[in-house]
Amino acid sequence: MEERIRANAEMVLEQMRSLRGSDSEYTQESVEWLEGYIERLRKSGEFDSVESRSRLTSVFGSFLGECIVRCYGGAWTQHEGEWCVAFSDGDMAFPFAKVAKQFDNGLEDGISSFFRAIPIVFEGRVRPLPSASQKPWWRFW
Repeated sequence: MEERIRANAEMVLEQMRSLRGSDSEYTQESVEWLEGYIERLRKSGEFDSVESRSRLTSVFGSFLGECIVRCYGGAWTQHEGEWCVAFSDGDMAFPFAKVAKQFDNGLEDGISSFFRAIPIVFEGRVRPLPSASQKPWWRFW
């Protein structure tokens, strides 16, 4: 399942690069762009179909979760039948659930604020997001 999640995330990244015309990565900026994209799809009625909604929840949730893993650490795991990103001390983030909430409620439940809140909520238990002047940790490998 983790391979499928990563493949979904890569698919979103490639689509994002195509739509944006720029080099996108697993960053806060990409999460913010995806949040806006989700809103445009919401307004177009794209989520009216149960099948489309389910597929896009899976794909966008995979990308959001992979951004969390790459920016803040953690690892994909299952908790009570739901895939999530687990950190130390049993802390978890549920990217698929958060994407579904934005589908339902719009920006009041946006994925960007969720992403930005992780180092605040889990302070000391996740890697802090690098400042704009620093390269993300994975670029050093």
